[in-house]
Amino acid sequence: MIHQYKSNGYNIVLDVNSGAVHVVDDIVYDVIAMYEDNDKASIIEKLGTTYDKNEIEEVLEEIEELKNDGQLFTEDIYEPYIDGLKDRETVVKALCLHIAHDCNLACKYCFAEEGEYHGRRALMSFETGKKALDFLVKNSGKRVNLEVDFFGGEPLMNWEVVKQLVEYGRSLEKPYNKKFRFTLTTNGVLLNDEIMEYANKEMSNVVLSLDGRKEVNDEMRPFRNGKGSYDLIVPKFQKLADSRNQTNYYVRGTFTNQNLDFSEDVKHFADLGFKQMSIEPVVASESEKYAISEKDLPKIMEEYDKLALEYIKRHKEGRGFNFFHFMIDLTQGPCVAKRLSGCGSGTEYLAVTPWGDLYPCHQFVGNEDFLLGNVDEGVVRNDIVSQFKHCNVYSKDKCKNCFAKFYCSGGCAANSYNFHGTINDAYDVGCEMQRKRVECSIMIKAALNDEE
Repeated sequence: MIHQYKSNGYNIVLDVNSGAVHVVDDIVYDVIAMYEDNDKASIIEKLGTTYDKNEIEEVLEEIEELKNDGQLFTEDIYEPYIDGLKDRETVVKALCLHIAHDCNLACKYCFAEEGEYHGRRALMSFETGKKALDFLVKNSGKRVNLEVDFFGGEPLMNWEVVKQLVEYGRSLEKPYNKKFRFTLTTNGVLLNDEIMEYANKEMSNVVLSLDGRKEVNDEMRPFRNGKGSYDLIVPKFQKLADSRNQTNYYVRGTFTNQNLDFSEDVKHFADLGFKQMSIEPVVASESEKYAISEKDLPKIMEEYDKLALEYIKRHKEGRGFNFFHFMIDLTQGPCVAKRLSGCGSGTEYLAVTPWGDLYPCHQFVGNEDFLLGNVDEGVVRNDIVSQFKHCNVYSKDKCKNCFAKFYCSGGCAANSYNFHGTINDAYDVGCEMQRKRVECSIMIKAALNDEE
């Protein structure tokens, strides 16, 4: 499968199955477009009025060499792995600990209903968290590196238990030959110097929730009294980012149809001094006034193009930043399982509620149809686990002929379920944005490589 497109003056050809990317001139671009459906003589005849026929013949020879070298028109080497992937033994390697089903903000787009997750406000006890870590160690097999994200609601509302669980996790490392990687996601309201110091010591990564410009953030992320949160949290986030040497964190925002000019919010992050950032499209029912819909896509595509050009410009000026969705891997990673089935939700990655229930991921929490078990009994719904094992880019009709399938790995199972009632579908609007981000990412690589 070949995907061709033009962007920022570059003619880009992606060989989907091999992952090879070629930046080519006009003649090569046009010949490749005709190569599969026309014989040599037809190509020369049809393009002979535009290009020199001898040059066309030379290009055809070069394409044949690249094809023989496995860099163009390659066969799909991944589909044969599917049966093994579906039947493979899996171990749990990561937990999203819902340390607090409560929050001190009232974000308008929050899928967790201000931290309640369709249920009740609650804080995880140390005893429940301890059982969760024991469950993780017990079900991780021979895997050494384990990940635990302290999530909410707002985790800092239960900070003492966070610290107790980190200490307990560290106590398990040597006896069980494990290494915990703890991460924290916070809105920053309760962030202080003591918490920063501790996070810098124990948290491998910290996610800081901020939506961009003051007016954008305060519209969507207010306190319950309606007051905005920007002025309180931004100085704290700047201090934390600097204290971590601008690494091992990222500022994560959400854009809605209220700020479709989201490239300005990313630029605002950069102007505030942040070097690691992401801004995600809101996922919401079209009945919500802030939801993104198909009619918004032309503007969103334009914004990604603008952001890509700004990204290149700032990198060339020596004041670059990292934007999560532009950090594409063109070196054949990650592993086959991840390329085909994604984040591992429901199999290798689980979410734990404050009372110890297990769900496939944080976005399924509260949906009883996806309740897997609990930290006392472990996973008891292996039929649900099996559904997630069988979910991959080849189980989704929309993915089979999509050039971006090995970069998004089929997309988010929760989004698929919420829009289509099955995890084996795809969120269409999200797919369009993902394809655009992949195209921008590859173009950025081409542009920055020109400078080397």
